[in-house]
Amino acid sequence: MTQALRSYFDDYAAHHATAGNRACHQVGIPLIVLSSFALLGKLQLFAVGGFTVTAAELLLAAVTVYYFTLDRALALMMAAASALMIAAGRFIGPWPALALFVFGWILQFVGHYVYEKRSPAFFRNLTHLLVGPLWILAKATGRS
Repeated sequence: MTQALRSYFDDYAAHHATAGNRACHQVGIPLIVLSSFALLGKLQLFAVGGFTVTAAELLLAAVTVYYFTLDRALALMMAAASALMIAAGRFIGPWPALALFVFGWILQFVGHYVYEKRSPAFFRNLTHLLVGPLWILAKATGRS
């Protein structure tokens, strides 16, 4: 883990100190990621060798490159988990995906304003929008 990622995780953890907030994030963040991939998967960009590349695959590639600069093992795990979410997202229609997206964000704000009593970390640093999913994965795999 790079020093940059350790610093991001430390700052992120300071905004997620209560059990209620962490629980909301453990459910909400995966829902947001899944629904985002489901929605972006509807936006077809181009075809390569019989495979249609969507905005979801493009986002996955860009985020994976960034994650590789922070931690290679976590980047590979996140890429695999994201690929599974993209595959699952193909079976979710746009309206259910939008509902999951909204519900995921409701959980985020409930976590921060009901349990944590503190604004989300991404209000200060937009990078935390990418750090959040990696933090959840790191916690789940014991790599935090």
